[in-house]
Amino acid sequence: ARTANVIRDSRADVVGLEEVDVHWAERSQWRDQAADLAAMLGMHVFFAPIYDLDPSEPGRPRRQYGVAILSRYPILAAENHWITRLSTQVPNPVPEPAPGFPEVELNVRGVRVHVYATHLDYRPEPDVRRRQVADMMAVMAEDRGRPRVLVGDFNAGHDATELAPLWTELVDAWSVAGEGAPGLTYPADAPASRIDYVTAARLVEVWRVTVPATAPATTASDHLPVLADLRVARRH
Repeated sequence: ARTANVIRDSRADVVGLEEVDVHWAERSQWRDQAADLAAMLGMHVFFAPIYDLDPSEPGRPRRQYGVAILSRYPILAAENHWITRLSTQVPNPVPEPAPGFPEVELNVRGVRVHVYATHLDYRPEPDVRRRQVADMMAVMAEDRGRPRVLVGDFNAGHDATELAPLWTELVDAWSVAGEGAPGLTYPADAPASRIDYVTAARLVEVWRVTVPATAPATTASDHLPVLADLRVARRH
């Protein structure tokens, strides 16, 4: 309910969500958070599981955890892409391809816009994130020349070397239009770093970006949200 309130108050048209539980655990009351939020907000949703595990008991739904995109615009197509991951669900994991990189194609008032959401590896060592960036860029290259937006928790600062390839294709909204405060997003109760992003290809204009830092945003998540206004030109 707190997350729904933040989204409702923001009047966002498109939302990227990380760490989404779908019948995952008691911590979220075994609920389908993606479907629940979509219903509460009257939005379309595409959920991309990273993990898809057997149910806790026979007859229950499968346990899933991943990334989701909510949209007020119609979703014309959607795909759950694979990128390199280091699993948190198996002993002695090694970096290997896994799902959880969603892409949706939206009809934004007659313009087709591709939106991606991501959650990059949280570990201090950058190697897995570096591979993930390369994988994401390969996926997004298939839509080069079309309006593209990538949002999510990158778990690294803008100047991190592993993120550098992204900035050859995408614009960091905060670097373009952020005003005043430095846009810190984590942790929500005492922000010390900027690791959450809205980014856009150059066919998309960044108009304004803010980081809401008052309640309920500070209590809905351990990260603050990033809210950006983007403009996409119609092609004639």
